[in-house]
Amino acid sequence: MDTWIAFTLLAAFMQAIRTAGQKQLSTHLSSIATAGVRYIFALPFAWLYLFWALEHYQVQLPRLNSTFLQYAMIASFAQLIGTACLVVAFQYRNFAVATSLAKTEAIQVAIIGALLFAAPLSGFGWLSVILGVVGVILVSKVKFSVRDIFMNPGAGYGLASGLGLAITTLLIRESNLVLNTHPMVAAAVTLVFLITAQSLLSIAYLLLKDSKQLGYMLVNWRLALFVGITSLLGSIGWFTAVSYQTAAYVKALGQVEFFITLILTYRLFKESISVKEIVGMMLIVVSVVVLLLLA
Repeated sequence: MDTWIAFTLLAAFMQAIRTAGQKQLSTHLSSIATAGVRYIFALPFAWLYLFWALEHYQVQLPRLNSTFLQYAMIASFAQLIGTACLVVAFQYRNFAVATSLAKTEAIQVAIIGALLFAAPLSGFGWLSVILGVVGVILVSKVKFSVRDIFMNPGAGYGLASGLGLAITTLLIRESNLVLNTHPMVAAAVTLVFLITAQSLLSIAYLLLKDSKQLGYMLVNWRLALFVGITSLLGSIGWFTAVSYQTAAYVKALGQVEFFITLILTYRLFKESISVKEIVGMMLIVVSVVVLLLLA
């Protein structure tokens, strides 16, 4: 199995498990605090992972050149903006429409990557991405029309969220590449930089806006730690995969996350699976087969 495939599957599986943990944690914390847990409780383990990677691959810590800092800082803000847009989208009616449109991240990665980062896809690559996005929207249990997309303000925030996360993914790959070191080490350095920045920003925001949430995190430290560690493992998967492969292909394969999430939801929360969701899962599987065998 190719390295990028293994790490993408790790990322998808861990992100699905993290989502299940966040679903439980969100009953105790605010949306912003629940998102912040992903970074704050992952931070010490991210640094340990970086030290291990440097020792294991016997390389020096690469110099954080100006190009890396530019890409990494923009990626940090793009991720924050993407997350913030999704939170704002929740304030509107039919927010399911917004969250479904946020899941167009994969196709936005493909389009922006082809236009701005010289990363075009093959015909079968585009087919895989499109089938996967349609499958994900079907799996997401939402019904909406074209009118809903244009009349629901939350839809705009949903698309903006997908755009922010797409830019983040593309810039993570560029950050890794400009470090010019072992791909695993490059991914670890970029990961630590972003998680550190996100942790500091999350703590600062909560101290200013809702400091009680920090106490609630400590009260629920076991679940918060679970979310932080699974989030870190998922991020290791994403960051490393894009060191080895074009971001669009990584995100196309990564859409199996929604397949895994649906199965976990069924098993853990005893929610039923509809015919539409089964069709969506089949489309995701077909998209993966097309990507791995034909693209």
